Amino acid sequence: MRSFNIDFNRVFKTVLIIYAAFFIVGIVFMFVPSFGVKLDINFSGGTKLAYSYEGDIDDAEIESAVKEVIDNSFTVSKSTSLAGDTKTFEITLVGRESISAETQEELTGKLTETFSDNDITLYNSNSVSPNIAGTFFAKSLVAVLITAVLVVIYVGIRFRRIGGVSAAVTALLTLIFDVLVTFFVCVIFRLQIDSNYIAVVLTILGYSLNDTIVIYDRVRENERLNPDAEIGVLVNDSINMVKVRNIVTSVTTFIAVITIVVVSELFGLSSLRTFAVPMAFGIVSGGASSLFIAGPMWVIWNRHKAKKALAEGKKK
Repeated sequence: MRSFNIDFNRVFKTVLIIYAAFFIVGIVFMFVPSFGVKLDINFSGGTKLAYSYEGDIDDAEIESAVKEVIDNSFTVSKSTSLAGDTKTFEITLVGRESISAETQEELTGKLTETFSDNDITLYNSNSVSPNIAGTFFAKSLVAVLITAVLVVIYVGIRFRRIGGVSAAVTALLTLIFDVLVTFFVCVIFRLQIDSNYIAVVLTILGYSLNDTIVIYDRVRENERLNPDAEIGVLVNDSINMVKVRNIVTSVTTFIAVITIVVVSELFGLSSLRTFAVPMAFGIVSGGASSLFIAGPMWVIWNRHKAKKALAEGKKK
């Protein structure tokens, strides 16, 4: 197989522009009606009612029937079991602590009456108070922050020979890029931020960090073999040595995740969609950021530090 080399330091700014453009689009979508940040009831509080049904029911008809009983804003989502034998729709009221048993009974009666030929059955009801939801959301953020701190400590200790602190900080900044990508994907695709999203973030942190560590490990080995090499050349050569490994890992993982995306879209499985879609984009970002951002950013850091040290030396 013919080898090919990429000047990762040269394309660094181009990749940053691509990321920046995506982030700007995501920020714009945050303020577009019907998009924005959508929190699951586990994070914001609210009530979720799930009904099974038979035949076909139009979303607009469901919304019309619900509005006759409930005045507050709500969303309706449909899904079908993998076997295709069970159809369900969920009515979600975000921000409400709960609805009374009388209101729930009235709503169920209304849906049963309106869709008498569809065998409507309430099979699940879940309510979360805003206080409990806020606590759960805070604990989830703490888990992510603790993971980030452990990343800095681990990378700083493991690669102290080649500048542990700078390696740790650039690795952390790279992870922030990946997390922002998954967040804005949820905004653009109108996906709820739920416990699945936290699982995606923690998974991507580990996945992207692993790719970055492979690069740093090769940099450390090459620095030992050629201590006089210029930092930019050293890092660029190291990334080129492992790029095929990182790309193959990303592609194989992406294929597995995109399969889940296809299944979730075909069967309307919202629980899978909120995990698989941001995960797919996160894998792409994790693979790209470890190659095109982590190393070149570390080079810029070390070059700046070297120039600063040289300037201070001349003053003395």
